[in-house]
Amino acid sequence: MSRDLNVPMGSPAPGISDGGGMDYRDWVRRSYLELVSSNHHSVQALSWRKLYLSRAKLKASSRTSALLSGFAMVAMVEVQLEMQYNYSPVLLIAFSVCTTVLVAVHLFALLISTCILPNVEAVSNIHNLNSVSESPHERMHYFIELAWGFSTALGILLFLVEVVLLCWIKFLPVDSGGNKKEKPLEPRSAPQFSGWQAALASTIIMVPVGVIFVVFTIHFYRSLVRHKTERHNEEIEELHKIKVQLDGHERGLQTV
Repeated sequence: MSRDLNVPMGSPAPGISDGGGMDYRDWVRRSYLELVSSNHHSVQALSWRKLYLSRAKLKASSRTSALLSGFAMVAMVEVQLEMQYNYSPVLLIAFSVCTTVLVAVHLFALLISTCILPNVEAVSNIHNLNSVSESPHERMHYFIELAWGFSTALGILLFLVEVVLLCWIKFLPVDSGGNKKEKPLEPRSAPQFSGWQAALASTIIMVPVGVIFVVFTIHFYRSLVRHKTERHNEEIEELHKIKVQLDGHERGLQTV
């Protein structure tokens, strides 16, 4: 009785032929094949979703890295140092190191995106469900995450530091006393030095911005990891249900 209740609508009753030669064994076999095919399509849909996500990350990291590294190079080339002003060696070294590391990080992310993205794009443009296995996004998953992290997290944080250092270099020589032709300029006291005040103001503004950026980045990554964990648990439960259903169909085929 229970076995008869599980028969889908429009299907012949178990053990009764539908006039076309389908009996209970054929009906169970057809149901088994439909379940396997639906499971196969769900796995393919998950693979395609991962492929599109990897492609989006590569595109985002590529655009961000190209933009910020270009800005950093222009800032380093176009900055005009006052030759008559005695800059602090620590400030110049910090600016040079920060610019170099910033450009290197973004160029590394751009290199990864440039190498992997064409292969992912070539597969994503093929209108074939089985072609997803030809994409290298699964094997290169760690490199894609590394490029995305370098471009969006570390690269942007270094760019904020670059802005602060650039403000100090540009504003410190302003309103400094002395004759440029006779002797090097020396900064006055902080309350009377408007350039020093301007650089300090930019630093005061940028420090909370950097703190907010770090807190947001940590919160975003934790939320993303929590979302992925929940999704994996749901997928495991769905696979377990499919396995139970497949085992039930296999037992039905064996008992026929």
